[in-house]
Amino acid sequence: MVFSTIEFLFQFLPLFLLGYYLTPTKYRNITLIIGSLIFYAIGSGWYTLLLLLSLFVNYRLSRFFSGSHSRDPQRSKQFFIIGLVYNFGTLVFFKYTNFLIENLNTLLSVFHVVIPEVNLVMPLGISFYTFQITSYLIDVYTGKIKPARNILDLGTYMCMFPQLISGPICCYSEIAPQLRNRHVNVRLLEEGMETFVLGLGAKTLLANPMGGLWNNLTVIGFDSISTPYAWLGAFAYSFQIYFDFSGYSMMAIGVGKMLGFDLPQNFNLPYMSSSASEFWRRWHITLGRWFRNYIYIPLGGNRQGKWKTMRNMLAVWAFTGLWHGASWNYVLWGLIFFVLLTLEKNVYGKLLERTHILKHLYIIFLIPLTWMVFAIPDMHQLGTYFTRLFPFLSSGEIQSNTRDVMLALSSYWKILIPCVLFCTPLPLHYYKKYQKSGFCILVLLFIFIFAIRAMMTQTNNPFLYFQF
Repeated sequence: MVFSTIEFLFQFLPLFLLGYYLTPTKYRNITLIIGSLIFYAIGSGWYTLLLLLSLFVNYRLSRFFSGSHSRDPQRSKQFFIIGLVYNFGTLVFFKYTNFLIENLNTLLSVFHVVIPEVNLVMPLGISFYTFQITSYLIDVYTGKIKPARNILDLGTYMCMFPQLISGPICCYSEIAPQLRNRHVNVRLLEEGMETFVLGLGAKTLLANPMGGLWNNLTVIGFDSISTPYAWLGAFAYSFQIYFDFSGYSMMAIGVGKMLGFDLPQNFNLPYMSSSASEFWRRWHITLGRWFRNYIYIPLGGNRQGKWKTMRNMLAVWAFTGLWHGASWNYVLWGLIFFVLLTLEKNVYGKLLERTHILKHLYIIFLIPLTWMVFAIPDMHQLGTYFTRLFPFLSSGEIQSNTRDVMLALSSYWKILIPCVLFCTPLPLHYYKKYQKSGFCILVLLFIFIFAIRAMMTQTNNPFLYFQF
């Protein structure tokens, strides 16, 4: 089920909140788990059993680490490895099986051997909930946190529907205090609704129209577009993926507030960054935190010299790319960021810091180029697109209709302007300043009305990050 649907807004959410608020406080986790499993089952069907199995396996392993067996470090380590193999093995099986088969078939083609592909549908949110439950298992094993007191607490942490499918990726340590001691009141309900409406507006009024611009470009074909239109398409996709995912995160945080939970921030105006490293401190914050805490630091971080630091960064960015999808363009996208961060750290980072405008222009034009690698899985098509972005890369003459960008701008300029504006701190500044005013409430009401209207007329509505 998608947050930005009539079914969720006017059927599931009101009925769930009514049942949740009517439930006595000490039993609300039960209501939340039941509602979350219904929410997940609507979109994933029998894969809900896979979610429950992951919950049960990790709960039993975490209790093992804290029980009488905890005095046997070797045995605890063996069960910890079993837990990691189960969690990541399940993820690899459902997400990467066909990718592995495809690449094996390429290697075996010289022997005329073909391994048949497996018809698998990836469970919704498996990348997100696998990382979340694995962080819990690691933290319990390393003694950073105590295991959940019961499977109900762990189930609430893992399965709560606001962040189950697309994050934010929460640590158990930040949710555990709220499992037994959280309050629901009118103020939190109001704040949650406001945050949700802002996220809904970002998704339906900004991300979806920008997705329409990008889709129109892909339908025309990269061979036929002009250089200005190619750049407009790169910016459009950059706006789409930002407002799509940040909008979802805001909606998740908003629903969390309605339930009494304080979920972590996931975006902080990333397009205002002045370097690629700063961009990744502001973009998908909880994923970056996960890779830092559970891969980069355990490998040694930056404490073992320049070359090992680069090795650790390479591992992080290779895994970051693969996490996003089973395709080589995602791996390439991750490696591009590894190269950029390495160059910033060792070559031109200090020079960028001393500039004022240049460092922002660097991000404004660099990040859309990286998103093109992310968005276009076919390497040949990706190469074609870059020859449109940079015509001097083509060995032949490029013929295209240079009026295409003017036609696109005539249709989308009213959306492009607010997209640019809402990437800056200004709207947030004025929202916080006038948040309690009647005018702000009126604006939020109009956003909600126009978002509902858009939901009823738009045909392209799914969240981009559902596929990851």
